Amino acid sequence: MIKLKGVRIGDLEIKVPIIQGGMGIGISLWRLAGAVAAQGGIGVISAAQPGFLKESFYKEPLKANLEALADNIRKAKEVSNGGIIGVNIMRVATNYAQYVQCCVESGADVIISGAGLPLELPELLKDTKVKFAPIVSSLRATQLMFKRWDKKFGRVSDFLVIEGPKAGGHLGFTPEEAENLTNEEYDKEVVKIVEYVNSFEEKYGHIPVFFAGGVYDRSDIDHYISLGCSGVQMATRFVGTQECDAADAYKQAYIEAKKEDVMIVKSPVGLPGRAIRNNFAKERETSRQPVEKCFGCIEHCNPATTHYCISRALMQAALGEKENSLLFCGENVWRVDKITTVKEIFDELNG
Repeated sequence: MIKLKGVRIGDLEIKVPIIQGGMGIGISLWRLAGAVAAQGGIGVISAAQPGFLKESFYKEPLKANLEALADNIRKAKEVSNGGIIGVNIMRVATNYAQYVQCCVESGADVIISGAGLPLELPELLKDTKVKFAPIVSSLRATQLMFKRWDKKFGRVSDFLVIEGPKAGGHLGFTPEEAENLTNEEYDKEVVKIVEYVNSFEEKYGHIPVFFAGGVYDRSDIDHYISLGCSGVQMATRFVGTQECDAADAYKQAYIEAKKEDVMIVKSPVGLPGRAIRNNFAKERETSRQPVEKCFGCIEHCNPATTHYCISRALMQAALGEKENSLLFCGENVWRVDKITTVKEIFDELNG
């Protein structure tokens, strides 16, 4: 097997062009991110309620989250062997700018931002060394951001993540598209996005594009590189590792999942999501779960009317409550059949 070609993002060298996708709440924190970075990929910490295990979280969630995020970045850097540590911040997150500033002050190398368009991110990262990428699912979204950034800031993003319809967690598609759009059909959109991004190369230099969504083995990686991508982002595969920060019961839910257990759910974030079918997911199809306490996690969420509290549902999952929780996953979760290590996955994917 030929080894994968490294990628440069400005002054950062990614030795193995694999980004570990950010998974929240509490699924990808310092242990997983640090282990991935140590193998030459980009390890990514999720900024979604990272302080949920702190005693102060229920009284001062923002303060607890910022303290925990800074601590996770520091710990990940310590075990990364000089590797690249990133943070995934949802654009719909309340106090978005404060999370970005925390990343800058704490030494994060990159910020990856989806669940909305991070239009102000170039301004927030002005005069810093932090690299950034939006997560996009359409050529239209890419064009909107690049045109605005080019005109307003005289720059575009340092790299880009395309997230296809088979990804886990929140999706930039309609529920029907997430269910029915095939990878083969979506490949056409991938090629268009890559070509559009490449059109800025003469002005800004090479802008690497990474594909996410249903990437599981080396053949998947080779396929997206053949479409013009520089590498891939993978998340679901890394849950089944010793280093994953989730509870063992969460990992076991992945191992036990069958292909028919994967479903599309409605999220309070306002986007559809992909998750494992359990009691919670089935009940939310027909009934609302009243919000007992609001953690102020996302913009435009009304606790009096929202279908359920996504923070509570994801925290329960991270703690190992397999039935009364939201178990986000990718389309290929059913292929995870054992607990392995990050190193073993990299050895398999990179020869």
